[in-house]
Amino acid sequence: MPVEIGKIDRELKKLWAEAGGAMTRASLINLAIYSEAPGSLPQNTEIIFKITEDHACRAIVIGANPGAPENRVEAWISAHCHVSRAGSKQICSEQLSFLLEGPSAKLLPNIVFSQLDSDLPLYLWWQGEFHHPMDAQLWAWVDRVIYDSQAWSNFGTQLGRVEAAQAEAKQRIVLCDLNWTRLVQFRLALAQFFDHPSSHHRFNEIESVEIDFAPGYRSTAMLLAGWLASQLRWTLEKDSNGNSLVFRNQAAREIRVNSQEKAGEPISRVGLKCNSIEYRVTHAPKADLLKVTVEGSNAERKCLMPAGSNDPVRLMSEELMRGGPHSVYLRSMNAVRNLL
Repeated sequence: MPVEIGKIDRELKKLWAEAGGAMTRASLINLAIYSEAPGSLPQNTEIIFKITEDHACRAIVIGANPGAPENRVEAWISAHCHVSRAGSKQICSEQLSFLLEGPSAKLLPNIVFSQLDSDLPLYLWWQGEFHHPMDAQLWAWVDRVIYDSQAWSNFGTQLGRVEAAQAEAKQRIVLCDLNWTRLVQFRLALAQFFDHPSSHHRFNEIESVEIDFAPGYRSTAMLLAGWLASQLRWTLEKDSNGNSLVFRNQAAREIRVNSQEKAGEPISRVGLKCNSIEYRVTHAPKADLLKVTVEGSNAERKCLMPAGSNDPVRLMSEELMRGGPHSVYLRSMNAVRNLL
């Protein structure tokens, strides 16, 4: 329901009082979503409803239009309720929604800070590209910033702005890239080929890698190549360019990584050739499973593994389940950042 900004706390208390104990308020994090896309408020409200099935939070959803000619500020409160697994009570998460138009968009830090739930961590999901200059007042409170580098027009410029905000916050901000989250299931499928110690000698036998990616997802493929390079300590050669990369392993052996654009899933196929053996992971269009195969050297093995999803709800739910500093992502990204 619509509320005056100065009366949000009062109206929230009234909302819970009227529930009469039938609903239980729950919150583990503050999750703020910022978007300048037209119509983002209803879309993000639907996303929050689905996310709160598994991740209780106080959601602060902000739709902004800084270029609007007239100043406008509106606010709403709502509750997303789901029946608990025990089936007795409804577990509810609060959502505070704000529409900021014109000069009022500069109120973003004040609005976020004034609506935080006690001392719970603040996760900021920034949809779209970051602006210069970054607001130091805002970033001083953020614990984890979530973004999707897949849609960035200039990776270097955008990452530079994020890193500047991180430095301003004395490195306390954890960088969370949904473009990296897309690769979780592919990375697990590739890693399991080499789980057993007896297969570790194959690392130095990798000759080439092939990656098929959908239009618009070249950066996703580059992150996957960066993951292989950083984990296996490959060095990128200077003559690498476009979709053809040349690495050298610790034994100075050349490894070629070729990627090609192909309609389908963000990453539809990855193949690793090791002498006479080929390891392959394939994600068929609209399938929810990965086909995992090993062929060659008188050995053949096939199995199925879970596939990831490009749905924003699934990506966010996956990201919210993962803690830590994301150091593997940072190493992988830095291995190929000049190519992104």
